[in-house]
Amino acid sequence: MMEASPWKTGFLLAAILFLASATVLAQSPVKTYTPPKTAWGDPDLQGIFTNATITPFERPPEFAGKEFLTEKEVAELEARAAKNRVDQPPREGDPGTYNQFWFDRGTKAVSTRRNSLIIDPSDGQIPPLTPVAQKWIAERPGRGTAFDAPEHRPLSERCLWWASTGPPIFPTAYNNNYRITQVPGYVMILSEMIHDVRIIPLDGHPHLPQNVRQYLGDSRGQWEGNTLVVETTNFNDQTKSEFGRPPFNSIRGIGEKARVIERFTRASPDTIMYEFTVDDPVTYTKPWKAQTPWVKTEESIFEYACHEGNYALENVLAGARAAENSAR
Repeated sequence: MMEASPWKTGFLLAAILFLASATVLAQSPVKTYTPPKTAWGDPDLQGIFTNATITPFERPPEFAGKEFLTEKEVAELEARAAKNRVDQPPREGDPGTYNQFWFDRGTKAVSTRRNSLIIDPSDGQIPPLTPVAQKWIAERPGRGTAFDAPEHRPLSERCLWWASTGPPIFPTAYNNNYRITQVPGYVMILSEMIHDVRIIPLDGHPHLPQNVRQYLGDSRGQWEGNTLVVETTNFNDQTKSEFGRPPFNSIRGIGEKARVIERFTRASPDTIMYEFTVDDPVTYTKPWKAQTPWVKTEESIFEYACHEGNYALENVLAGARAAENSAR
């Protein structure tokens, strides 16, 4: 029997000790932020936050198989975003619509350095649509494009609803600010876009009856430690035509059977980690999840005046009437 040399024995012992210490470190709990409490003892999430970011919703092809950006790649991404905001001369024939000045997607990538907001599936892509949803998309060009009456125009054009304000909530072209207010038994979320307010009960009330359907669904919340968990069901079927309209958002929509779970966790004095899961078996072949840091801002949210001075709808319908008259 061969006897191990002192050098080999020492090397093996050092390796074992190193691996053991690494295992202990890996299993050690990560230090988490302890948020302040409200006067009645709930974790305090209150404040005005923005989720504006230049991080794309889905992972770009050039980052396939890679989940995080390097610091250099983040710097390059932010530099490109800054360059794109530089004013350019108008294109010939452009009637004068939005340019980059009016968009407010932010100037920074998300602090986690992820290269997409979607974190599950692991490829950073929205799962494939079901056959039912594919059929709906194929028929979609005829929806929201009629000019006979205001009711035939898209909800966002009529200042009634905007896809990104949730649930689920995700960054859009502008107005990416949210105010969270808490009172005993309730959390309220005011969105800057369309000035919608979600009032979320925390007292264990059951969801509304299944025959009651709402644009924003029916939300119920509860605390899991320092995380606010909100479940939303009871969506109506009037909103999916608004999804997937670049450059405003990229989600194809959710249907009546959708269930959205949101998680709000105060990660630092200035950050809420917002995470949502969409489970909609009618629209998507499997559930999917996204994550966006919300950054606290000292700015105010001003009234979102959309109907007031909204001459576009009148002009759209008037233009359609003029086109009809000229064709006679």
